[in-house]
Amino acid sequence: MPRYGSHAFVWIGDWTTESGNHAIRQTGAAGFDFIEIPLLKPEEFDAASHKQALREAGIEGVASLVLPKDSHLPAQPERAKAFLLRALDKLEEMGGTFLGGCIGYSLGTLTGKPPQPGEREAVIDVLGEVAADAKRRGITLALEACNRYETYLYNSLADTRDTIRATGADNLLLHADTYHMNIEEEGYYQPIVDAADVLGYIHMSESHRGLVGSGTIDWDEVFRGLVDAHYTGPLVLESFAAINPDLAAATCLWRPPNESPEVLASEGLAFLKAHAAKYGLS
Repeated sequence: MPRYGSHAFVWIGDWTTESGNHAIRQTGAAGFDFIEIPLLKPEEFDAASHKQALREAGIEGVASLVLPKDSHLPAQPERAKAFLLRALDKLEEMGGTFLGGCIGYSLGTLTGKPPQPGEREAVIDVLGEVAADAKRRGITLALEACNRYETYLYNSLADTRDTIRATGADNLLLHADTYHMNIEEEGYYQPIVDAADVLGYIHMSESHRGLVGSGTIDWDEVFRGLVDAHYTGPLVLESFAAINPDLAAATCLWRPPNESPEVLASEGLAFLKAHAAKYGLS
């Protein structure tokens, strides 16, 4: 059976010690196996408190992040590496073993040009080094492909896969997201199958970021692809009930969600489980 996760932004708009522990409790009560924590500010992250909250909720915690504006990896590789290592420190302290998201670029940083010579090479070099450090800690990394309006660097699963394979790191995986795929890919099935060798994490996110099943994502094609890719990673519900101002500016989410956090979580989880059962995803 798949493991099911909930992104913290299903519940809260900004991660603090208090709001984060609330999201952890809500995630556990809703029946998820783990919560995805936005580790956007490692220096403010209360790993000890969250570790205790996770234990009490009976769930695990994974993390994702986006690099800060001043640490866009192709432009500032050393700053980016330092930021990622600080995040790994906090994740390890919390007891987490997975870090995904935009670990190779700053979300919302656009140059007006496609990737230039050397930019992806910088990502390959730095992520290779960070992956080696993460492996010593027992941590797996994943690089996310995002749409063209949020980054110019990695838009397709295929391009992201090429960078992952170029690092040679066996603990660096591909982080897919159906919302971004809806914009960038020619369908869902074939890109998922073609990336099967490195696909390790997927955000199940609707076309409007609200309740899954109420938008235009072809979920049957998504699940067919996951089955034929022999995908064994988690299914992570990513709906945005609330969002912090920084991320709103980067993702251009200006409207409120179409449902409450409770509905997004309960009906979203039921939707994912029903489709996993329908297609025999295991």
